[in-house]
Amino acid sequence: MEDSSALEFRSGPVREYQERLKARETCAARYERLHIRYGYLRLAIVAAALALAWFSIGRSALSPWWLALPLAAFAVVAFYHARALRERAFAERAATFYRNGLARVEDRWTGIGPTGERFNDPHHIYSGDLDLFGQGSLFQLVSTARTRMGEERLAKWFLTPSSPSDIAARQAAVAELRSKLDLREQLSVLGEEAAVGIHADELFKWAEADPVFKSAWPRWMALILAAGFVASAAVWGYWGIAAPLIAVIGIEAALALRLKKSIGRVLHGTEHAFADLDLLREVLRTIESQSFEAPRLRALSAQLTDHYLAGSTAMARLGRIVDLIDSRDNLILRVLDLPLLYSVQVAYAAESWRTRHGSAVRRWLDVVAEFEALVSLSSYSYEHPEDPFPKFTESRPACFEAEELGHPLIPSAACVRNDVRLSGDTCVLLVSGSNMSGKSTLLRAVGMNTVLAMAGAPVRARRLRVTPLQVGASIRVNDSLQEGSSRFYAEITRIRSILQLASGRLPVLFLLDEVLQGTNSHDRRIGAEGILRTLVERGAIGLVSTHDLALTNVESVLRERLRNVHLEDHIENGKMRFDYRLRDGVVQKSNGLELMRSVGIEV
Repeated sequence: MEDSSALEFRSGPVREYQERLKARETCAARYERLHIRYGYLRLAIVAAALALAWFSIGRSALSPWWLALPLAAFAVVAFYHARALRERAFAERAATFYRNGLARVEDRWTGIGPTGERFNDPHHIYSGDLDLFGQGSLFQLVSTARTRMGEERLAKWFLTPSSPSDIAARQAAVAELRSKLDLREQLSVLGEEAAVGIHADELFKWAEADPVFKSAWPRWMALILAAGFVASAAVWGYWGIAAPLIAVIGIEAALALRLKKSIGRVLHGTEHAFADLDLLREVLRTIESQSFEAPRLRALSAQLTDHYLAGSTAMARLGRIVDLIDSRDNLILRVLDLPLLYSVQVAYAAESWRTRHGSAVRRWLDVVAEFEALVSLSSYSYEHPEDPFPKFTESRPACFEAEELGHPLIPSAACVRNDVRLSGDTCVLLVSGSNMSGKSTLLRAVGMNTVLAMAGAPVRARRLRVTPLQVGASIRVNDSLQEGSSRFYAEITRIRSILQLASGRLPVLFLLDEVLQGTNSHDRRIGAEGILRTLVERGAIGLVSTHDLALTNVESVLRERLRNVHLEDHIENGKMRFDYRLRDGVVQKSNGLELMRSVGIEV
C-alpha cells in the first residue's frame, strides 16, 4: 500500500479546496437569498404600480406621471436582480470546480468531467491499451479544459510524444501555473454553460476565407442611401412628396439584389462559427490579465495582440457584429432591412473585421488550446503534489528507471508501487505470474507514466529517470467482426506496427501483455524470441508479460539483455491473495486450478 506521505502531501490541496468550497457555497447561498428578496420586491413594485394606476386612471386622484416611479424602481431592481443571479451562477460554478477538485484529490473522480471518448482510436498504437480516454480514463482525471481546442491539445499531447525542449518548456509552465489557483477558478466559471464550447474548425473556415467583397464603394453607397431614405421619408411626411422616397428605395433594391449572394456568403452558415464567442473572449481576457515568468507562458501571452489590439478586444468587437447579424430576425429590422440596407452594412462590418483580424484567429485559438492544456496539467500537479516531474536524459542506450512507480488511475489507498529499471544491459523485463497477479496493471502503469512524462506532466513515482520514448503497446487487442480479424491476427498486426516504430527516430518502449497467447506453445516461444531479439537490436526497451513458464527460458537466448521478474500470490484462509509486489526471478507456481475450484468448477 502507499505510505502516509502521499496523504500528507495531499492534505494541503484538500484544506485549500474545502475552505474555498465553503466560501463559494456561502456566497451562492447569500445571492440565493438576495434573488428571493428581489423577486418579492418586484412583485411589490408591480402591486404598487397597479394601485397607482387605479388611483390615477380609475379615480383620477393622482397624476399619471406618478406611474413613472414604480417603473423606474422596477428597472433598478431588475438590474440588481440580474446581477445577483449572475453572481450566484459564478459562485455555484466555482463551488462545482472545488467539489470536482476534491473528488479528484480523494480518488472519487470517476464519472466526473469529460471522458475524451471522441479521441479514442482502436488502431492507435497504445491509446486503447493504456486507458487514455473513456470513462475512468487518464483524460477524465486530468482534463479541466473549457474549450474543444483545449481538449484536443491535451489529447494530442497524450497521443504523440513531444520533443525534450517542448517537455522542458511545459514543465516550467506547469510549475508556475500550479500555484495560480485563482486563475484556474476564474477560467472554470467562464461561459454560460459548463459544456465545452467553441467550434474552432467552423470559426477558422469563416475567418480565413477569401474576401467576398472586392471593393468598398457599396459600403459607402449603403450609408449614403440609408441617410437618403431617412431624408426622403421626412420630405414625404412633411411635404407629401413621395418621388424622392420611391427613387431611393428603388436604388436600394437594385443594390441589395446585386449584393445578395455576397451577403449570403458572409453572413449565412455561421451558426457554429459564432457559437460561444463570449467564452473565447473571456478566456483571452483572462490570459491577457496575467503576468508570467515561464518563457513558454510569456511567449503565449505575447501572441494575443493583433494590430496593437488585444485579442479579447477584437473578439468583443466581433461579438457586437454577431449581435447585429442576429438582430436581423427582429420584426422591426425585417421591415427596415431594405430601407436602411441593414444586411449590407453588417455584412461589410463582418468582412472588415475578417480582413483585419481573420489571420490572427488561428493563432489566438492555438494559444487558448495550449494554455488550457497546460492549466489541466497544472491542476493535476497541484492535486498530486507528491508526484514529481521526470528527469530526462539523452544517454544511450534508452533507459526507464523508476522508483516506487504507481498506476495513476488506482486510488492512493490501494496503489502498490514497484521499482522498475530498464537501463544498462537490461533491455527487457519478462514478467511472469499467475492470473490476476497484476501483470497487465504493471505494464499499464509503466506505459501511462511514460505518456505523462512525454506530455510534460508529473508522474506517479517517487523518482523517474527516462530517455525520450515512443510507447508501443499490445495489451488490450481484440478480434474484430467488422474487420474480419481474429485476436491473434490483431495482436501480430499490432506487434508488426511496434517493430516498424522501433526503426524510427525515438527509442520504443514496448509493452506486450501475454504475448502471442493465441498460438501454441512451440510457435509462441519461437515467435517471442524473434520479436524480442529484433526489438532489442533496434534499441527498444520494454516489458513482456506471460503466464507460460516456457517463455521464461528466452532469458538464455537474450543472455544479459533480458531479466526475469515475477508477481505471485498465496492462499490465505482458502482465498487467493495478491500483494502485487515485483520480485526477481521466475514465478514458481500457478493459480489456474485454484481459481477454477474457487468458482465451483470440479478439477
